[in-house]
Amino acid sequence: MKLRSLTLDALTIDDERSFRHVALYGDLKQALLRDGYRFRVPEADASWDRVVFLNLTFWSASEQGDLIPGDHIAADVVAHVAWHHLAHRALSGAGAPPSAEALLLAEAIASAFDLYLVGRLLGHAPDAEFLATQVPAMAEAAEAAGLSDAAFEALLASVSADPERAFEDLRALLFDVTTALRPCDSLSRAAEILAGFDAHRFAPLLHHYELSNWILSTRPLPSSPDPGARAVDAALRSAPVALAWLEERWVRPPAPMPPTSSDGAPST
Repeated sequence: MKLRSLTLDALTIDDERSFRHVALYGDLKQALLRDGYRFRVPEADASWDRVVFLNLTFWSASEQGDLIPGDHIAADVVAHVAWHHLAHRALSGAGAPPSAEALLLAEAIASAFDLYLVGRLLGHAPDAEFLATQVPAMAEAAEAAGLSDAAFEALLASVSADPERAFEDLRALLFDVTTALRPCDSLSRAAEILAGFDAHRFAPLLHHYELSNWILSTRPLPSSPDPGARAVDAALRSAPVALAWLEERWVRPPAPMPPTSSDGAPST
């Protein structure tokens, strides 16, 4: 399967109209355009299953270029990719590969932003394709965790009422759970750790985020703490609005990254 390397402006963004009232989405999109971020696209359309397999198994934060099935990309995926890109540039020093904690923090931010988008789109863009796929998947996970339909609706209402708070609550939960589980070496201990988070309001959604992939992909990395990732985590917990902190320090940096060549390497 031969791959092309394309910047975002060469792709068609689906469902973007649903996000027109979310200013931060536009800023994230501009960050990818500004930095010349490239996507890898098969010369002939590939199956979604193959793309998922390749991304889950071989994706690397240090190697620019998420694989997508064709020359269309969903708006929520644009935002998700942008958060990973911004986290990599903020947390990887001097060209070093990101640490396990940096990768887990990046995924926690990107995944929690999906929930933020749910909160922003409910009531504003009820026909959004993003909601049509995301909400049923969340509902399925919540039901499997024992949450009633009424309780799930109440949970969605709380997310819609304060999307910024929902973002930080979920981000912190995802980071806490995955960093606690990653060094775990027994099933019984892992079960105890998970049970310790059962009282969290977003605990019924945990398995929606397929945390096993996060943990397995970072296990080969060194287990030493990452002071940079932990400092960002602490700053987000203490910030009045965590997303505002990220927007100020990550989304709108003082200078862009160097442009990249077609193979993802810095241009000279």
